Amino acid sequence: MMYLYFRAMNWLQERREKGQTLVEYALIIVLIAVLLIVALTVLKNTISQAFSRISSGLATS
Repeated sequence: MMYLYFRAMNWLQERREKGQTLVEYALIIVLIAVLLIVALTVLKNTISQAFSRISSGLATS
């Protein structure tokens, strides 16, 4: 009987850990998305200038 109890407790513990892992991965993805949005917002003028130079360089060749 104790074997079944411990086996059930281990199964429940594994399920909790999997749920925590999913939440942790979701938080990491959200953090990366926020950092990308902030970085692109800060660097938008630099990125725009780089694409302008590239397109003007392609147009002249």
